[in-house]
Amino acid sequence: MIVRLLGRVDYLPTLEAMRAFTAARVMSDADTPDELWLCEHPPTFTQGIAGKPEHLLLPGDIPVVPTERGGQVTYHGPGQVTAYPLVDLRRLGIYVKEYVFRLEAALIQTLDSYGVTGLRVAGAPGIYVRPADPGAHAASAGPADPADAFKGLAKIAALGIKVKQHCTFHGLALNVAMDLEPFQRINPCGYAGLETTSLDKIGVCTDWPTAAGRLAERLSAQLTP
Repeated sequence: MIVRLLGRVDYLPTLEAMRAFTAARVMSDADTPDELWLCEHPPTFTQGIAGKPEHLLLPGDIPVVPTERGGQVTYHGPGQVTAYPLVDLRRLGIYVKEYVFRLEAALIQTLDSYGVTGLRVAGAPGIYVRPADPGAHAASAGPADPADAFKGLAKIAALGIKVKQHCTFHGLALNVAMDLEPFQRINPCGYAGLETTSLDKIGVCTDWPTAAGRLAERLSAQLTP
């Protein structure tokens, strides 16, 4: 897998580049190498293909970009590692469900490298933490209140993908050290009142290059045949 650290780049040109890369490999049907792009975007809201406008509360001066990825509205901004795996699932020998599982596993492993326990919530893709006790392994037992899957949790990583003829684009975003205020302008991923957090808010001191490198290492391991 070819790993490309793009740095801070505007969202729309990056989206267009992903589309072009995927269209070219689909049309050629050649055995092109998979790539992993890691970047940081200026403040941008992105809306999934089934996104409902009522989840976009007060965008203000932050642009909203409609996309073809799955999921609802989310936010990208400085201090967030955004990763775009451009992977041929047919060559990897897996289907979409397994692909999502592996993306989440890479995020969980990255958080674990910082002493943070990452959690899945059934039916709500992405990774969550317990802000009150982010390193507690007991948290893996799941929410204390089965009536509220998000009780005591905050979302630290979002996931939204698109697959075109076995080839993936779009991807995931890990909040490292960012201003979380824009998340209050939306219902994150379509969930009203869902709390979001970032590594710095739960006591982890790291920088963007370190977090991007750790995530790239875990994603490469998960997505290499």
